[in-house]
Amino acid sequence: MGKIIPVLMSGGAGTRLWPLSRSRRPKQFHRLGGAHSLIQDTALRLMGEMFAAPVVICAAAHADLARAQLAEVGVAPAAILAEPAPRNTAAASIAAAAYGASLDSDALMVLMHADNLVRDVAALHAAIAAGQGAAQTGEIVLLGLKPTWPATIYGYIRGQGEGPVRKVASFVEKPDLVTAERFVADPDYSWNGGMFLFRAGAFLDEARRLAPEAARAAEAAVAGGAREGDLLTLGAAFLDAPDVAVDVAIMERTDRASVVEADIGWADVGNWSALWELSDRDGEGNALEGQALAVQSAGCLARTDGPRVVLAGVEDLVVVVENGVVLVTRRDDPGAVRAAVDAVKARGWTDLL
Repeated sequence: MGKIIPVLMSGGAGTRLWPLSRSRRPKQFHRLGGAHSLIQDTALRLMGEMFAAPVVICAAAHADLARAQLAEVGVAPAAILAEPAPRNTAAASIAAAAYGASLDSDALMVLMHADNLVRDVAALHAAIAAGQGAAQTGEIVLLGLKPTWPATIYGYIRGQGEGPVRKVASFVEKPDLVTAERFVADPDYSWNGGMFLFRAGAFLDEARRLAPEAARAAEAAVAGGAREGDLLTLGAAFLDAPDVAVDVAIMERTDRASVVEADIGWADVGNWSALWELSDRDGEGNALEGQALAVQSAGCLARTDGPRVVLAGVEDLVVVVENGVVLVTRRDDPGAVRAAVDAVKARGWTDLL
């Protein structure tokens, strides 16, 4: 087997981490609980004898930032696929597969979102190695993430059969709490974190069969793209791709989906509450970064890029000061941040987004 090509999917906007995450510098380019940014950590965990140089797919506006951040940690991408506009994960995945197939249709590729955390890199490598054989035969192998709590914000995969690699029986999108509690107790179920391993040509075959419009647009965009050094600016045909997730377009409809369990210490750091959970906290449960002080306060997250922040006599708040914006919200209401972003947009304060 040749080396696996990692694909770093870096198109996310990270809206629920506003005002830290913004259009010019979304969350994957920030350090959240570690020494490196999320995209740097993602690239570093996909290095070693098993892997080739990575391919990055991101917004055209972020190509230079992605290259610079990877260079900081000694990673030189084989290619940066620059999207002229976002078209969701189906088009991005197909474009990555088309690029891989242009090099070798039998090349194995592993797709990873560039804005997640993985605590156990050895376990990640073991899961990828376990799925290689099935991927070589044409299966699209998902890494089924071991659930650690009854999450209602994630999709679930149900596997069937025996062995380390099992066929996917069904997908369940964002169940209610009672159902999620049942799933966590059932070893057949795992979280769907959108990580999968495939042979480039096999994935393209399924894309052409199940999502022909997206496949035509993404393949034409790769074929008609402009190459300059490591940068491949995808052609205008990419704009013709439907705005649809790869799960909906392909994974939930294919009969080639398999799943391998991956107990890797995964977290998506999707909102301020999730970041609080992952952060070091003081004896009162406060997570403080920058010039922040908590007095008679508990369960708060405070983060500032300069101005001093003092919390006094409050509980369970998020206070973020970032590049001229102050956000104050409840830690237990992540949806409020999305509503705030919508309100800022409606107010016409686009410079804050």
